[in-house]
Order: sequence, then C-alpha cells, then structure tokens
Amino acid sequence: MSVVEGARVDAGSGEGEGAEGPVRLDGRLKLVLVVLLVAQFMLAVDFSILNVALPVIGDGLGFSLSNLQWIATSFALCAAGFTLLFGRVADLFGRRRLFLAGLAVLGLSSLAGGLATSPEVLIAARVFQGLATAAVTPAGLSLLTTSFPEGPLRQKALGLNGALMSAGFTTGAILGGVLTDLLSWRWAFFINVPVALAVLFIAPTVIKESRPQSRPKLDLPGATAVTLGLLALIYGLTQAGEHGWGSAGASGWLVAGVVLLVAFYAIESKSAAPLVPVSVLKKKTVAWGNIAGLIAFLTETSLVFLMTLYLQEVLDFSPLTAGLSFGVLGIGTVIGGSIAPRVIAATNTRSTLIIGGVLQAVATLSLIALGETSSSMWLLLIATFVGGIGNMLVIVGFMVTATTGLPDHEQGMATGLATMTQQIGITMGTPIMSAVAAAHIDIHAGITTAVIVNTAIVVVGILTTVLFLRTERSS
Repeated sequence: MSVVEGARVDAGSGEGEGAEGPVRLDGRLKLVLVVLLVAQFMLAVDFSILNVALPVIGDGLGFSLSNLQWIATSFALCAAGFTLLFGRVADLFGRRRLFLAGLAVLGLSSLAGGLATSPEVLIAARVFQGLATAAVTPAGLSLLTTSFPEGPLRQKALGLNGALMSAGFTTGAILGGVLTDLLSWRWAFFINVPVALAVLFIAPTVIKESRPQSRPKLDLPGATAVTLGLLALIYGLTQAGEHGWGSAGASGWLVAGVVLLVAFYAIESKSAAPLVPVSVLKKKTVAWGNIAGLIAFLTETSLVFLMTLYLQEVLDFSPLTAGLSFGVLGIGTVIGGSIAPRVIAATNTRSTLIIGGVLQAVATLSLIALGETSSSMWLLLIATFVGGIGNMLVIVGFMVTATTGLPDHEQGMATGLATMTQQIGITMGTPIMSAVAAAHIDIHAGITTAVIVNTAIVVVGILTTVLFLRTERSS
C-alpha cells in the first residue's frame, strides 16, 4: 500500500529494511518532505513562542500571577499526555486523516487564541492546540518514516526533521519576542493560521492515506492508563517547578503518574490488542533509543531556559535581545541535523549518539565559566553553537534508532512513543533546572549549579548508550 505517490513501501512486509523504496528523492517526494517538515516546524515553534509573551498576555487579559503558568501548562499537559494514544489512533484509522484533522484543529484553535478576550477562552484555545499537537506530530512522523524506507533516505528525512524541530523551538523564542515587541502577542497565535491553511491545501494532493489492512481493537484500558499517567506525571513536574520538589502536590501527582504507568505496562502485557506491545517496549533500540532522546530534549531545552535566565537576570539583556542571542544555537542545530545522516552512514546510530552526547556534554560544561559581564557572550555563543550540533546528532540518532526494525503498520505507535519522549523531555527540563537554580540565593551561582547538573544528565545518557544499546552498522 503506497503512502505517497512515488514511494512504494509495503505496509505488510514486516521489517522496514526489507521494504522496496526509492534510492533518491524525486520531485514529488521532495514536496511531501517539505509539507511534513513545515508542519513539524510549526508545531515546534508553538512550544516556545509564548514564553517571552506570558507577562504581556497576563496583563492584557487579566490573568492572576498564580494562573499565568496555565497558559503553558494546559498546552504541555495535552501535547504530552495524549501523544501515545493519538499515535496508535493514526495507525488504526489513517495517518493522513488524523494529520489533516489535527492541522485543522490547530488552525482554528490558534485563531481563537489570537482573538481571545478572556483567560477562559485563551486556556481553552491552548488545550485544543495541545491536543492538535498530540495528533499531528506522531501522524506526521509516521507518514515520514513510512514514506522513506530504512536507510539513507529515512536518515536524511529524519535528520532534516530533527534539525527543523530543534530550530523551531529556538525560532519560537526569537519570533515570540519579535512579534510581541513589534506587533502584539496575538500574532504569536495568528501566525499558525496561514501556515496550517497552506499545508491543508497542499497535503491532500501529495500524501495518500496510510492505514493497516486490518484494524485491531483499540486498547481502551491501556489508553486510559497511559494518558492519565502521563497527565499526572506532567502536571506533577509543573507543580514541582512552581512549588518545589518537596511540595505535597508535586510528589502526590508524580507518584500517581508512576503508579498509572506501571499499571499501563501490566495491562499491555495481558492485552490481546495492546496499545504498545510489550515486545516493542522490550526492544533495545526502542527502549534505550527513547531514553537517549528523553535526555537530549530534557537537557537542551532546559539549557535554553537557564541561558535565558543568565542573559536577562545576570547580564540584564532585554527579552528580544536574549531571544536573538539563541540564533547561533539554531544554526548549530540545522548543521547538526544536516550532517547527522552522514555520521550515521559513516559509523552507526550508536556511535552517532555517543559522539553527539560527548560534544553536547563538553559544550555545556564549558558554560560554568560564564562571568557576570557581557564579555562572556563569546563563550555562550560558541558553546551553544557546538552544543546544538551535538544535541542534534543525538536527536537524529534517537529518531532513527527508535523507529528502526519495526513494520510500517507499527510506525505510528513507534513515532507516538518517540514524540511522547520528546514532549515529556521538553516539559521535564525546565522544572528540574528551575528547582536546582532556585535552591541558591545568588542567581548566578544557581545557574552554574544547574549547568553542572545538566551536564551530568547528558553524561548519564552517554553511559546508557555505551553500556546497553547495540545497533547494527547503518547500510
């Protein structure tokens, strides 16, 4: 069954590497790639575009200080909590259908958010933006992995996807500051509308529907357990960042999340039609690949938060100037995503994960030398550039590893897992580093300590890859 015209990948053929596919990108495949990458880039921008605008939105719509965090939290809860469920729904009911439906919801909710005149309407818009992200991201990634067979073409596509998603997170921080300063915070919502319309117009003409020939029963108990577990875990993390890791609210939600996720594993081990087969969860490439990805997203996105604090609180930069300072990080991620397929081809995904992790760890650790004057900017720019390259090598290696060796009819599930990993990592990072930095009275000392912790987490990721992950040499 074709996923796109011009790219024949047999969904029932079992392992992806045995699938028949093109050896180079033709014109139609390039258009498919552009459509999917534009959608993923837009979703990545949404994760950070409102960060610098939150105080302005709060003043404009009358948010109380305690409720302001719900603008970000409501989005993160839905984006991470429902991703795995929607990834499986894409497998069962059609990836293109879910991709297009999610984009339509994203466009409408972005329009509603831009027009909002009350906190309630804005929060509702953010909830639907999060749900749309949870649907579009795994559906788009599974269309990407099933459009390109395992090997150089898929690695190139995932490299570009990873680079644009990471660059999108950085671009969101910059774009949010520019739009808020020059126009209005409302344009941080409105900018999604024309992009969503363009993708909705082009995608149906180049992407064909993709679904399995037989539809197994949806695992509702497993879906309920994992969704509630992720919602509890993400909410607990946001409470920890706001009230501290020792607060009763944070620890209670975190424990509830862990219990529900353990229950999910038990349900999946006995289900006749599991949401995620236990055999897949036990697959080393899936398990350890996702751990590497979790650490990559957790550390790099939280480092952006720490450096934002450094630039604004220590060096007294404006939000716009601080945002623009991350342009070199964006350039580094684009370069890293571009060279990652070549590194994988020359070595293998395991070596790429290790090389990228070492680069990121060294670059991050160098930031402990940052001083309290603007003369340290050269170090920050060089370190974030090099760290961006290393982080992107890890992210692309993670995506290739976590989706390799699975049949096409499980790609939505695999990319749902990978997307869930990405979004949990993004959500976890800031509360963890915020709590570490806040433990010090002196903000500069707190940031330095958090940078050391960040580096240590990267090293843990390197060690897990070295000790537990085994992959075959890339063809």
